Amino acid sequence: MEAKNILAVRNDRFGEFLLNIPAFTALRQSFPQAKLTVVVDPYLEELAHCIESIDAVMPFSNKKHSFSEVLRFSRQIKAKKFDICIVFNPSREFHIISYLAGIPVRVGYNRKWPFLLSHKTQDNKYLGLKHEIEYNLDLLRLIGINPTDKTVSIKIDRDIIKRMRGYLGANYNIVALHPFTSDPIKQWPKGNFLRLAQKLIAELKVKVVIVGGKDEAGDSCAMFSNFGDHLINMTGRTTLVELAGVLKNCLLLVSGDSGPAHLASAVGVPVIAIFRDDLPGKSAIRWAPPGKDSVVIKKYNLVDISVEEVFDKVKLILEN
Repeated sequence: MEAKNILAVRNDRFGEFLLNIPAFTALRQSFPQAKLTVVVDPYLEELAHCIESIDAVMPFSNKKHSFSEVLRFSRQIKAKKFDICIVFNPSREFHIISYLAGIPVRVGYNRKWPFLLSHKTQDNKYLGLKHEIEYNLDLLRLIGINPTDKTVSIKIDRDIIKRMRGYLGANYNIVALHPFTSDPIKQWPKGNFLRLAQKLIAELKVKVVIVGGKDEAGDSCAMFSNFGDHLINMTGRTTLVELAGVLKNCLLLVSGDSGPAHLASAVGVPVIAIFRDDLPGKSAIRWAPPGKDSVVIKKYNLVDISVEEVFDKVKLILEN
């Protein structure tokens, strides 16, 4: 198969987007002369520019599900004359857009109007039988690509890393905590994160940085208000690229199943990820941070994972 112009669509959350990087890499390696354009949610646009295999980024958001917006974007796509479109997250809108744009090869999953696709496979992600990276690569196998590189990596400008270090304090060993998750059933008790922060500061003499999004800032300020100079709360104070710069300055991150866990892994920072083990489609099998230094702690009931168990893992990583 030949292609000069390729469109990849992954316009959902940033953790899922990062796990698409091996697929972007495989497209670049399989079509080295082609232009690779990626459609993302607008809040991911800056982060997407940090991925070396991507040539162009197109932000798209249609929260009101306006059909006129679908038609407008399909005309915009059609003008670019793409040869291949891969829709990595099932989307009726993008199945319609790719069809109306006249893209010859349209790849995706067998749901949400799959009759508009030329190449499709069954969507078994909910079973959680393998990693999300593998599910993404399965779509490429439909068009004859056999990927080998499964690395998730992004490149952050050194000036951003240096600037974030200035905020954190240049003379400290820093451990990051992300105490929040978008799904309450995946939440390790927030009080455990509070006690973990206290224990890290008292026993390991490290500085703790709390990270998270703007919608988590209120809870974060209420939880971590009495730590003085030993803790810095960056929740809601950074862009995603700046957050990557913050994490790059840390010795490790402790997090639940969340976007920051994948971001830390993508910049080469060890991650201790806390997972429930009784939800197949949301388990570590599918969503564990892919970095070689990542450690997963998993139990059927998250309350059975103690602060001491997580602390011991942190101590082990720091000692090594």
